[in-house]
Amino acid sequence: MKLNRIGYLIKSGFKGIFSHGLMSFASVTIIMACLIIMGSFSLLIVNINNIIDDLENENEVVAFVDENLSDEAAQALQADIEALQNISGVRFVSREDARTSFEEDYDKSLFSDIDSSVFRHRYVINLADISLMGDTKAALESVDGIAKVNAHLEYAKGFITVRNIVSVVSLVLIILLTAVSLLIMTNTIKLATFTRREEIAIMKMVGASNGFIRCPFVVEGLVLGLLGGGLAFLLEWGIYVLVCNKIVTGVTGTLISVVAFSTVMWPLLIAFMAAGVLVGVIGGMTAIRNYLKV
Repeated sequence: MKLNRIGYLIKSGFKGIFSHGLMSFASVTIIMACLIIMGSFSLLIVNINNIIDDLENENEVVAFVDENLSDEAAQALQADIEALQNISGVRFVSREDARTSFEEDYDKSLFSDIDSSVFRHRYVINLADISLMGDTKAALESVDGIAKVNAHLEYAKGFITVRNIVSVVSLVLIILLTAVSLLIMTNTIKLATFTRREEIAIMKMVGASNGFIRCPFVVEGLVLGLLGGGLAFLLEWGIYVLVCNKIVTGVTGTLISVVAFSTVMWPLLIAFMAAGVLVGVIGGMTAIRNYLKV
C-alpha cells in the first residue's frame, strides 16, 4: 500500500511538470541561467586566487645587500631575513651568480668587459602572503645591511583588488539570483496549485495530511531543480573549456595560467545539483503553503 502511495505521489509530481510545460521550461531556463552566472563568477574567483598563488610562489622580492659589506657579512644576513614574518623562502645570490644570470638572459658579449664586482650581493625572497608585500618590504629595508628592496607592489595590489571586487559582486549576484530562481520556481508551482485548488480542498476535507498533499509539488520542484542544475553544469563545462582554449591559444595564455576544469568539476557539479534541489524543494514547499490552510 505504501509503495502504491509513493508511486502515486511521484506520478502526480511528474504530471504537474508536463501539465504546465511552458512554465516548467521557464523555471528550468531561469535556474540554468542563474547557476551559470553564479558558476562563472565562482570559477573566475578560483582562477584569480590561482594567479595570486602563482604570484606568491613566483613573484620575487629582491633585497640588495650594502656593497660595503664583506662576502661573509652579506651571507650572514640570511638568518635575519628568514626570521622576518611572511617569508616563505630565501635564496642568496652572489655577485658572480648575478653576473652569470644576466649573461644568460642577455647577450653575453655585453658583459665581457664588466667585472662581477659591479654587481651587488642580493637575496631573492618569496612571500607567504602577497597581500602583505608592503609590510614585508618595509621590514626588509629595516634590516641592517640591506641597502635597497625591489618589490612589485602595484601588481600585488592590482590582483588583490580585482579578487575583492569579484568576490563582493559574486556574493551580491548569488543572493539576487537565488531570490529570482526561488520566485520563478514558486510562481510556476503556484500555477499548478491554482488549477488544482479544489482538488486540494477536497483532499483536506477527507483527511489527507499536509505532507501527502505537498509531496507531488515538492517532487515537481525537485525534478525541475535537478534538471536545471544538470543542464547548467553541462553548459558551464562547455563555456569554460571554450574560454580557456581561447585564453591559452591567445597572447594572454603566455602571461597567466588557467585552472583545469577537471580540478573543479566535481565540486561544481555537487554545488549545481545541490542548489537546484534546494531552490526546487523550497519553491515547491512555499508555493502550496497558502492552499493548505483549509
